[in-house]
Amino acid sequence: MAILLVPGFMADDTLWDDMVPALARFGPVVHADLRHDTSVEAMARRVLATAPPTFLLMGFSMGGYVARAIARQAPARVRALVLVATSTRADTAALQERKGAIGNAAPSIAFSGLSRTAVATSLHPRQRDNEALIERVRAMGTRLGGDVFRRQSMLDRPGDLGRSGEIRCPTLVVAAAQDRLRSLAEAQEMTAAIPGATLVVVEDTGHMIPIEAPGRLLDVIVPWLAAHEEA
Repeated sequence: MAILLVPGFMADDTLWDDMVPALARFGPVVHADLRHDTSVEAMARRVLATAPPTFLLMGFSMGGYVARAIARQAPARVRALVLVATSTRADTAALQERKGAIGNAAPSIAFSGLSRTAVATSLHPRQRDNEALIERVRAMGTRLGGDVFRRQSMLDRPGDLGRSGEIRCPTLVVAAAQDRLRSLAEAQEMTAAIPGATLVVVEDTGHMIPIEAPGRLLDVIVPWLAAHEEA
């Protein structure tokens, strides 16, 4: 068995650094590459092309959309699915407008990383001045660079709530209690739509739960994965 980790928007493999040692008990840890494609379905196909024959699957935020596409495209290969701080909703009109502005921006405009304000919004309000956390998130975006930022910013997420019934593997939905980017209502509707899914809320963390509260996230997912790895 292996465990396949799918990062979020402008996040790289280091998103999971604090969790990898504990997750390695389930087999080799494989990281999805979301740098190259312009649609969720294409991202899923690329990941599947090099993924192990069967695997446990975990997707964070934007990676949750990709993880669900993977589970739909290759249901026999996904043994269990964990969806962290994500949603099945389509992009809002405001986000679509922002994407349009990015798409119309001159390619020559230099990318200097995600803004400090944007990163702080993704954290628990108490962490808004935590420079170490903020710089860790910003560093991921800086490493990925401007071309990836433009591709991921323009990614169309039409929403897939209506396709939730296609997911047949055991599914755990994890929501962050103080998430200012994805609401508890989004997690609840996703859980209700995926057959047999379970919802757990992790308290005292914002959206960036894999780096804000990796220990508490592991306390939730490791026992659950252990119970379902041979499903």
